[in-house]
Amino acid sequence: MTQTTVKPAARRARGGRRTSPGARVFQVVNVILLSGFALVCLLPFVHVLGSSLATPGELATTDFLLIPQTFTLDAYRYILSTSTIFRAMGVSVFVTVVGTFLSLLVTSFMAYALSKKFLPGRRVLNFLVVFTMLFSGGMIPSFIVVNAVGLMNSLWALIIPVLINAFNLIIMRSFFQGIPDSLEEAARIDGCSDFGVFWRIVLPLSAASIATIGLFYAVYYWNTYQSAILYINDSTKWPIQVLLRQIVIVASGMNADAGAVDVVPPAQSVKMAVIFVATLPMLIVYPFVQRYFVKGAMIGSVKG
Repeated sequence: MTQTTVKPAARRARGGRRTSPGARVFQVVNVILLSGFALVCLLPFVHVLGSSLATPGELATTDFLLIPQTFTLDAYRYILSTSTIFRAMGVSVFVTVVGTFLSLLVTSFMAYALSKKFLPGRRVLNFLVVFTMLFSGGMIPSFIVVNAVGLMNSLWALIIPVLINAFNLIIMRSFFQGIPDSLEEAARIDGCSDFGVFWRIVLPLSAASIATIGLFYAVYYWNTYQSAILYINDSTKWPIQVLLRQIVIVASGMNADAGAVDVVPPAQSVKMAVIFVATLPMLIVYPFVQRYFVKGAMIGSVKG
């Protein structure tokens, strides 16, 4: 009798409480709405992939294509028919990897310094960081500065002018402010220097924030377009986004030089293939940092 009475009570104590009808209805509606939203976000990408693999006749007769009846790789053969695109891909990979590393390095150093209340002039520096989010010099002053320091036609022109993003800096600073001072004090008692505290204590505890900010920076560098148009005149140093724009222009008939392939695919198919090629690398990287993404962004924003 006692065992029969205790077991249900223990089961309820372990969190086995019943869900009310209203809560079940909410869960069902929530799942339906979120599934519909996810489908709406997924459909355009499926449309892009399907259109890039469709035949010219099917593209001409279908306004919104998801799954083509006949698959063809002509569009991908066209944009991958020359080594130029691989060189541009290498430029984008270099800018993305080096730029993301340097941006994370400089941003973490500055954010860690600004997170300390004893830093002289901390309020002024924080104000200047926020000020850059609201006001900027603009395109022409930026071009003049880049030209004056000799960065024209250099890949560093795509990295150095945008090395620190104020929004990312604020998120990382807020994350560092949430780390207890007692941990750093204990490390200093054990003989760690300021750099040792930052490297051995702060950075390992900030993996979520660093992964999140790193993804932000990587996406920005990979999608570099306007800066490359302004600062890079040498076509051999174009990143993938600029080169793919030229490919679309050629496919649209705005450029007569189409000798790379015997038959030029429809412009719509080439455009869709271009979008897929430009998007695929970030889609491959995202799953590896997804588990840090929400945690890092939410912690930084809430504690700020």
